[in-house]
Amino acid sequence: MDFAQELKSRVDIVSVIGERVRLRKNGPNSYKGLCPFHTEKTPSFNVSPIKQFYYCHGCHAGGDVFKFVMEIEGVTFPEALKELAERNGIPVPKRAQYADDESRLREAAFQMHEIAAESFRANLHGPAGETARAYLVRRGLKPETVEQFGLGYSDRSGHALSRLLEQRKFTGAQIKEAGLARNRDDGSFYDYFRGRLMFPIHNEMGKVIGFGGRGLSDEDVPKYLNSPETPIYKKSKVVFNLHRAKEAIRKEDRAILVEGYMDVIGVAAAGFRGVVASCGTALTPDQVRAIKRHTDKMVVNFDPDAAGEKAAEGKLPILLEEGLQVRIVELDGGLDPDEYCKERGAEAYRARLDGAKGYFHWLADRARSQYDLRTTEGQVAVLRYLRPAVQRIQDKLERMQVANELAGYVGVDQRVVLDAFKKSVADRNERPIEMPAEMVRPDEKGLLNVLLSDIEGRDALLDELSKIEVLQRLAARRIFQVILTVHAAGAPLTFDAVNSRLEEPDQRLLAVAVLSAEGEGHDFTLEYGMQCLDSLRRSDYQQRVQELKRRIKEAERTGNLAEALGLAQELQRLERRPGGTG
Repeated sequence: MDFAQELKSRVDIVSVIGERVRLRKNGPNSYKGLCPFHTEKTPSFNVSPIKQFYYCHGCHAGGDVFKFVMEIEGVTFPEALKELAERNGIPVPKRAQYADDESRLREAAFQMHEIAAESFRANLHGPAGETARAYLVRRGLKPETVEQFGLGYSDRSGHALSRLLEQRKFTGAQIKEAGLARNRDDGSFYDYFRGRLMFPIHNEMGKVIGFGGRGLSDEDVPKYLNSPETPIYKKSKVVFNLHRAKEAIRKEDRAILVEGYMDVIGVAAAGFRGVVASCGTALTPDQVRAIKRHTDKMVVNFDPDAAGEKAAEGKLPILLEEGLQVRIVELDGGLDPDEYCKERGAEAYRARLDGAKGYFHWLADRARSQYDLRTTEGQVAVLRYLRPAVQRIQDKLERMQVANELAGYVGVDQRVVLDAFKKSVADRNERPIEMPAEMVRPDEKGLLNVLLSDIEGRDALLDELSKIEVLQRLAARRIFQVILTVHAAGAPLTFDAVNSRLEEPDQRLLAVAVLSAEGEGHDFTLEYGMQCLDSLRRSDYQQRVQELKRRIKEAERTGNLAEALGLAQELQRLERRPGGTG
């Protein structure tokens, strides 16, 4: 057994996926949740702990634990292998270390970011960090909070970090690729971050992948400088603080979305650990899906100024499109979330969270403040204002319910709403879930699962399977043929061994058959396998009898009595066979 197979046998795929997707038991040997790879409201993502495999019936994403980590984290196979091994305390053999240039570059980038984070923290507590420390004191941050979030300070000289990394044997090209340095005109390098308060940005696994740097003087432009895109940092995919917040988000079944790093830190320090922010960018579908893997309920608390309201209007629609339930927190006194928690206290902030307005009521209030609902023109304007948001609701019935509720809230006749939203709300086209072209019968499905379960006496089933004629007419015929081929070659008959030899359509068919059957609660015993095999034989016999009778009638209808007689004799021989199963 090679290292990858050994590692997979020791890693629990349910535990790995369960850190990123809320899974619920779906039968004795299956788990189910919302797919992390596409937007859906009804769970179609299945995980099998026995087969160590996942599959989505909606978007057809599927694979083993390595494939999942590669897809969800955007890493290469060697990186997924190393990550899973490290998280499970399993040493990686030297021969399994990074072999390709991309993986080596990414590993170097991870190492450099850890070194940079350590250097920035040391700077903050040294003589150069006096201004940054004074700023943190003014903002009311306690030392333990500074330590918890790994805050630091980037040296103003412009070369301290680059020299440190070069001393650690990293090349100038590597430092630049990692987003930690820039080129001067003469070809030398200087630090990307200089004289700034540093906020480390982590991926969901907790590794430092980038930084946000806040300027501490009026000369520091822009005020916030974020890491550029690098092999390990794609800002459109990263949610600030999610690696710390995800456990609390799941426990409370609610995420708090704020605008910036300091808001996250202030709200978390007040005791609300399930708080996150986007990383200096417009909210993206990837970021929303990352949060939605842990909850479908979002409380949005942006700054109360005009910029914050504009940010809210710009970012909230994507939450609806991704199927989240959204509520809006409004803070009085012109305070942002960090300031509110410090000045009013945790209990006052909790009351604001608990009393947060539903998104559509919040939006309707904004519309009512802009238009005169006493006039027909004002009512039409309000409906036009609300319609794009309502359109983004995925579920058709929910859209109509929200539309009717809004009609009552803003005081507009429901018939007017129905007329205004008829085409854009009620008749929005829904994307159907694709299913495999051929559906696997229950007895086929049961037999597949028994054959791929490691049970004593399985060879007897395989021997019988190779003799039945119905095999070539089944939807899973190519899967059964691969099973027989693997068995004949003397190789271990496992799900992976079969799945790896199939083309993509049959891989989908196998995933559907295995995962749906595991959710039905069958015991995959030898006896159950024999029952499935007998069912296939009986079904085949009945189909052949019906086909012969049809051909006899057709021959008689056309006057071909000789052919009808021959077919009748064949039918008699078939019906006389023991057990009537052919």
